[in-house]
Formats: sequence, C-alpha cells, structure tokens
Amino acid sequence: MSIGDKLDSIHLRARKIKWLHYFAIFCRISLAIGFIPPGIQKILGQRFTELSVHHPMGNFLEAFHHTGYYYPFVGYMQVLAGILLLIPRTVTLGAFIYLPIILNICVLSFAVRFEGSIVTSPLMVCAVVFLLCWNFHRFKNIFPFKYSTANTVLPDRSEWTNKFPTAFFASVFATIVLVISHATVFYDIMPRNTKADCMSQCDGENDIHCLNFCDCIHERGKPLKDCLEEYEKNK
Repeated sequence: MSIGDKLDSIHLRARKIKWLHYFAIFCRISLAIGFIPPGIQKILGQRFTELSVHHPMGNFLEAFHHTGYYYPFVGYMQVLAGILLLIPRTVTLGAFIYLPIILNICVLSFAVRFEGSIVTSPLMVCAVVFLLCWNFHRFKNIFPFKYSTANTVLPDRSEWTNKFPTAFFASVFATIVLVISHATVFYDIMPRNTKADCMSQCDGENDIHCLNFCDCIHERGKPLKDCLEEYEKNK
C-alpha cells in the first residue's frame, strides 16, 4: 500500500468517528472567536493591548500599530480566516489563511516570552493543523503521493460510529498539559505583563537578580535578550 493510500485509509477511518466531527466544529468556532474580535480591532485602528512600550511584546505591538495599512490588512485577513472557518465549504481555505498568521503569533510569543498567548497560540496552531488533516481529501493531490483513486469517498452519515476515541482525546489532553507545563516550568523567568507581576516571581527583596531583571524590562526598557543575559550572568 502506498503512502497516499495509507493516509487515505487513516483519514477515512477518522471521518467515521462522530466525536471527531463534533471536535472539528468546536475547533472551527473556537478559532474563529480567537481571530475575529482582535481582527476587528485592527481594522478599526485600535491598539488591542495595554502593555507598556518597555515590555518586549508591548514594544513590538506599538511598532506594529504604527505600520500604516499593514495593521488593518492583518486584521482583515484574521476576520476573513475566521469567517471562512465558520462556513463548511470554505473551512480548508480558512485554515490555510489562518495557519501562517497564528504560527507567526506562536513563534513571537515564545521569542518574547509573552504569557498572554504563550499557551493559547500553540494550541491554536494544533487546532488548525487538525482541521487541515480533517480536510485532507480537499488538497491531498498537491502532495507527490500515489493514490488508488483520484478522490477519497467520504463515509455517509449512516456509517458514523458512536465509539468514543479515547486515545485521540487523551493525546489532546496530554498536548494541553504539555503546553501549559512548558509555559510555566520551562522558563526560569518571564517578563510578565507588569513590573508588579514580574516581581511576584522573585523570592522577596533578597532576590536581587530577579528584581534587576524586572527593572531592566519594565523601567529601563532594554531588549529581552540583554536583560536575560544580564540576569544569567549575575545569577
């Protein structure tokens, strides 16, 4: 059996599971909610965060806000992607528009250690990838795989099974736990949204290196990289 036929077989089996249909709908609605409101704010020219310009993400977003028509353009694309996800016939196109935007947000969140999206953005990336896999039959021919048939015949509703996909949802839960653990345990120190929040990580007034890091970010407004290097060196 060729790789293409194996992928077809996996996709067909997944499409027979009723619970995965519900999960796909949940992902579509959740992703649309995650993009449409902030997209409208960009279209209206509103800055959608109160972060200080000294904060690494706040500094980026302030510059982003002043990029002229590029700022509302991203907003229009977010709204478009969200709306397309809500329409069954255009889910695949919406997912293809959505993926590069949310992947960029995800990488940015990790790069500046922004707790506002360091958990949600990677989960949203996973949700979009799931939707693309769910709609694999609509774009599978772009891959250099050989298929026995030109198009996958999707199972009829009468073929759907009520069997709960325990392994799949266990992996979903494990992914959520892994992402949350990474955001809360992996990083030794985070800039947080405010200086007070940042200082809450410090072990009292004696933790001078942590306090200096928070001052470096929120008072002196130095780049995150420089503040982290100073923190690691002194520690």
